[in-house]
Amino acid sequence: MAKQIHTVHHEDGWGNLQSGKTRVPKLYPTKVEAVAAGRETAINQGAEHVIHNLDNKIGQSNSYGNDPHPPKG
Repeated sequence: MAKQIHTVHHEDGWGNLQSGKTRVPKLYPTKVEAVAAGRETAINQGAEHVIHNLDNKIGQSNSYGNDPHPPKG
């Protein structure tokens, strides 16, 4: 399984949850701040950054690592 960083809503703000972890280590007051921090972590770790909406559904995903299914073209 590839590394993933999930930006998720938490009752006290927004945070980034690494795949395999159950606790958000740091909370941010806004989604924008959490997304920026999550993107930086994903780039540094060569991971996929999965951004969730307020309803917890996936809104966007960006891969910063070795994508096993790159787009054709």
